[in-house]
Amino acid sequence: MSEVIRTRGLTKDYVLGAETVHALRGVDLDIDRGEFVAIMGPSGSGKSTFMNLIGCLDTPSAGEYWLNGQKVSDLDDDELARVRNREIGFVFQTFNLLPRATALHNVELPLIYAGVPAKERRRRAEEKLELVGLGDRMDHRPPELSGGQRQRVAIARALVNDPALLLADEPTGNLDSVTSEEIMSVFVNLNGEGQTIVLVTHEHDIAEYARRQVHLRDGMIEKDFLNQHAGAHV
Repeated sequence: MSEVIRTRGLTKDYVLGAETVHALRGVDLDIDRGEFVAIMGPSGSGKSTFMNLIGCLDTPSAGEYWLNGQKVSDLDDDELARVRNREIGFVFQTFNLLPRATALHNVELPLIYAGVPAKERRRRAEEKLELVGLGDRMDHRPPELSGGQRQRVAIARALVNDPALLLADEPTGNLDSVTSEEIMSVFVNLNGEGQTIVLVTHEHDIAEYARRQVHLRDGMIEKDFLNQHAGAHV
């Protein structure tokens, strides 16, 4: 199976009091290994719900989801957590770094949880920080780094487990336009190395960096197309 993501009839309903909200209404989507896909949509389109499902942070009400060849739509919370830690690297708008830990230690954290020995942890964390251009900032703490540098630390941390999928949720939402361009060029370079990336954004100029765009509206796919100009402005 060449798909990292395969969904069939993916549906999510929320019951709010007497009302049922149909957040996703049967989404069929395949994302192949090595793709760079932007998930777009207005507020309420279902893109956050979709991200939570493909990120194994939530389970669907109906439908099926395979992640890297494993059917995960019917796993329990503990099994989902194991898959999530092994297969997915997350990058968030708010960085989610420990302020008093060095960049190196922040990147090591997922490996500590995974029980990787200290020497191997350090080697892999250093390698990923070099990859995102922070080889000379490893001993700096987040307050000593710029917003763009903090997001690079977060990207390195997301990559340290060598995930099948890098999932970025509004990764430039807290950054100015120049820094946003720098961060998006990091994603483009990572994708050029073969990393599968799914980017959730409401910003069209950020989505333009992706090679493919999937637009959601009212919990369904409205458009799904290849972007001919992807990365042209990197």
